Amino acid sequence: MEIGKIGNMQSFQFSSTRIDQLGATEYTLVAIAVDETGSVAGFADDLHKALVTAVEACKKSPRSDNLLVRVIKFSTRFPNGVEEIHGFKSLAEIDPKSDYPMLDPGGQTPLYDASFSAIGAIIAYGEELTKNDFLTNGIVYIITDGVEYPPPPNNPSTVTPGMIKREIDRSVSGELLESCITILIGINTASCANELSAFKNAAGIDQYIDVGEATKGKLAKLAAFVSQSTSSQSQAIGTGGASRQISATI
Repeated sequence: MEIGKIGNMQSFQFSSTRIDQLGATEYTLVAIAVDETGSVAGFADDLHKALVTAVEACKKSPRSDNLLVRVIKFSTRFPNGVEEIHGFKSLAEIDPKSDYPMLDPGGQTPLYDASFSAIGAIIAYGEELTKNDFLTNGIVYIITDGVEYPPPPNNPSTVTPGMIKREIDRSVSGELLESCITILIGINTASCANELSAFKNAAGIDQYIDVGEATKGKLAKLAAFVSQSTSSQSQAIGTGGASRQISATI
C-alpha cells in the first residue's frame, strides 16, 4: 500500500494498492463512509452488519476482480474527523467479518470532512490510475444519520461544501475518471432531510437517498443497494458514462 494526498491538502490522506501491483486493466473504485457518531448508538450493530453484508455481496459479483474498495468511518473523535478502516484494495484481500470492527459510537458529525475524504480519495487515486492507462470509474456512498454538528460557523469540519464541489468539478473537467457517482444516504433523518438535501446540492453530490427509519429490514435493503449499484457502475465502465441502473430509493 502507498499513501496519497486528497485535494492537495496534506492533512487529508488515503492509502491504496500500489499501481504496479494491479493485475487488471480497468477498475471501479468504491468508497464507503460510515457515520460512527453518538447518535447511531441505537442501531450501530445493524449498521455494522449492513456494511459487512454489502462488501460480502460485492465479493460475489462477476466483476469482483475489478473492484478496489476503501472504507472509512467518521466522528469528531478522529483526526480530521475520519478514520480509515482500509484503503483501496481488492476484495480478495478483504475479510469483512474480521477486518471491520464493531462500531463504537461517540462524538459529533464532521460530515463535510468525511465527504471530502471519501470523494477526494477516489478522484486522486482515479487520476493516478488514468495517467497509467487504466480505465477507471468510481462510486461513493456517504452514510449518515445527521447533518454537520454543531452547525456552521462552529462546525467541526475543516472543509466546506464548496471545496467538495470543486473537487468533483475538477474530476469532470479534467476527465480524471470515466465517471463517478456520489450518493449521500440518510438514516433516521426525518428531522434533517431538508438540510441533507441542501448539502447534497451545495457539494455537487449526485443523489440524496432517504432510507427512513433504521430498522433491520431497511438496513438489509441498504446493504443490497450498495452491492447492486456497485455492480451496475462496474458494468458501465468502458461505455463512456455512468450507470443508468442505480435506484433513487432504498
